[in-house]
Amino acid sequence: MAALRDLVGYSDRLLQVGEFKDYCPNGLQVEGRGEVQRLVSGVTASRALIESAIEAGADALLVHHGYFWRGEDPAVVGMKRDRLARLLGHGVSLLVYHLPLDAHPTYGNNAGLAARLGLSVDDVLGEAGLLFYGTPAEPLPAAELRARIEQALGRAPTHVAGGPDPIRRIGWCTGAAQGMIEQAADAGLDAFVSGEISEPTTHVARERGLHYFAAGHHATEREGVRLLGEHLAACFDLAHRFIDIDNPA
Repeated sequence: MAALRDLVGYSDRLLQVGEFKDYCPNGLQVEGRGEVQRLVSGVTASRALIESAIEAGADALLVHHGYFWRGEDPAVVGMKRDRLARLLGHGVSLLVYHLPLDAHPTYGNNAGLAARLGLSVDDVLGEAGLLFYGTPAEPLPAAELRARIEQALGRAPTHVAGGPDPIRRIGWCTGAAQGMIEQAADAGLDAFVSGEISEPTTHVARERGLHYFAAGHHATEREGVRLLGEHLAACFDLAHRFIDIDNPA
């Protein structure tokens, strides 16, 4: 069991939340009970995840996608009201880590995706340290990388074949980071893996000469919050359960 303030303080320091200019507040977004014994983690603080956490007897819910995004209507009505009412009514705290969880070299989404794909990290690019890249032990045929992604994440990625084959340098950034594809091309990478794909991304991949793999926003961001939840459980002697709410996006 841990005091909520100790759990939050440790997580904030571990993930260095003060170093990030993010689109939402990181850390404690909803305050529940002062003591935490059971922790549930999941990708997004949806109504389904909240209900599952309550059913599991959680004192705190740890997620990657929370609330109060930049530009969001601040009114607590409708869907937002229902979600917050469930958390507050059952005394469940909500801990949210967005960009800090993408970037962490051990417990982050990008680190977790690398481990799932059997990739080592050579370096990290970008001001926020979000574009990871590495060199496979052996040049990797594009078809093999596609198959590896499908096996690791349980879904077939969308593959735009614009680069050399086999692949020698691979970059990745989870979630909605398809906009980093130009940065990946500038760095001379042969392939870039992210979660989503937009219409212009196809043309950029083809014209800049690299492979692009859109592996799913949700699918690429399951590992970080699970790894962090397991770490916090070990540090604070908590019961922990990762709950995956299926999302095809």
